[in-house]
Amino acid sequence: MSFLRSTSAKSVSSLQNGRNSTLAQLFKLNDLVPLSVSSVGPLFSVAATGGVMAADAGWWTLVAISILALPFILSSFVFRLMNRHFPHSGASYHWSARVIGKRASHYQAWILILAYFASIPPIAIPAGSYTLALVAPHSHPDALVQSIVTIFWIIFAGIPLLGGGRPTATITKIFLAVEVGSLALFAILGVANLNKLYIPIHFGPPPIGGMLIVAVIAATILDGWEIDSYAAEESVRPRRDPGKAGIVGAFLAVGFYAILYPLMFSETPLSLLAGSSDPLAIWGHRLLPGAPYVMLVPILASTAGGLWLTSFILTRALYAMGRESLIPQVFSKVSKRRVPHVAILVTLGLTIAIASTQLLFSSLNSYFNLVLSTAGFFLLAEFFLDSLTASVFLTVGHRRLPDVAIAPHDHRLLRMGAILSSALMGFLLITFFLFAPKAIGAGIDQTILILLLLGVAFAYLAGKRAREAVSFHGDEVKIPSIKSLDPLSS
Repeated sequence: MSFLRSTSAKSVSSLQNGRNSTLAQLFKLNDLVPLSVSSVGPLFSVAATGGVMAADAGWWTLVAISILALPFILSSFVFRLMNRHFPHSGASYHWSARVIGKRASHYQAWILILAYFASIPPIAIPAGSYTLALVAPHSHPDALVQSIVTIFWIIFAGIPLLGGGRPTATITKIFLAVEVGSLALFAILGVANLNKLYIPIHFGPPPIGGMLIVAVIAATILDGWEIDSYAAEESVRPRRDPGKAGIVGAFLAVGFYAILYPLMFSETPLSLLAGSSDPLAIWGHRLLPGAPYVMLVPILASTAGGLWLTSFILTRALYAMGRESLIPQVFSKVSKRRVPHVAILVTLGLTIAIASTQLLFSSLNSYFNLVLSTAGFFLLAEFFLDSLTASVFLTVGHRRLPDVAIAPHDHRLLRMGAILSSALMGFLLITFFLFAPKAIGAGIDQTILILLLLGVAFAYLAGKRAREAVSFHGDEVKIPSIKSLDPLSS
């Protein structure tokens, strides 16, 4: 049996030029669950978006998050189903190829790249800010110092990523323990101080535009749990464990916010939270005056974990795209530790360049802020396309490459959930164009449209590159065959 496992593993995901480039299969369920929970980064998410949400929707933020929570919870079950049938490092874009077709998957690959890459600099830069606030709370560091500290965290993120799956899982568990312990402490302190700090709840008339914007922004705080799907090829049981961890992460994410936001809003005046760059610090000062480190340390741990885990998702997707020649094949190279080191180095290198430029050149700061603020839109678009893929899969079946029809699966409730999720997310994407310019800034609609149009060019070039590679080598890149490693019947 061990010989069979070894032989099968060597045959998985070979490059067209014959070079063996497999990822190490070592993640168990007890590794994937911490990855999914930590990737959500609840403390960082509240710290990064709570001020904007309070300004746009006030107490109605809770309703807006609830609106998006439903399709995201449904998506976690959708991801579980798709992982059972198509475990793959490219996850969602590969599912699209199997169910809808290659051309659709090429465009979805572009959306995936935008969604996750646009999410990384907005995590890296606050990591530097929180560090400086922790070690030098009364200083006013210049842009160069902020840039150096930010670069430190980006390089630090490379340590677990380049070290392999085991260091990534171990370091993530340590940082997650700090975050979860702190969440429990804040919840206890919040409940204990509720009578002393209580502020009357006042919803007022619902700000429809603000709620819709908050619902789209909520995509950045409700995502991350899907990391186990992108780790499918590195899972010991790729058809059984990926998806389970995501369901746990999705429910815990909603649970965290269901506790944190009501407590924070009921104990801190909205006038102080609205527009704040760190609303958790304001709330923390009211809970424990004079002890900012109690809040900053766990926020920093949450931010750091989110930095390398968001990068993990993107690098595994780039690895899969390189293997299938959608992008240069160099992205599919793996190191001696069996991680996609080229994809990791390119991703972190570009993050350093963008973060440094944004911090050092104030004239470009507003431009980068505008581009990076599209992360919520493209994350929501990615999940919308995943739900659409699942709706098709559960209604008309799928196509095994190339174009062989397979009968649909009879999961009536899940099919209804996927269709509902697609409808809700599609509605939010459309309404985003109506309200985003006022809430985020002029030019946001045009920026998104330009990026969407660039996706057409990317899809065309990716398809052309893949066809040329097939023509040159005489055969397609083989989709990883994991069935012999993890049969569903075992």
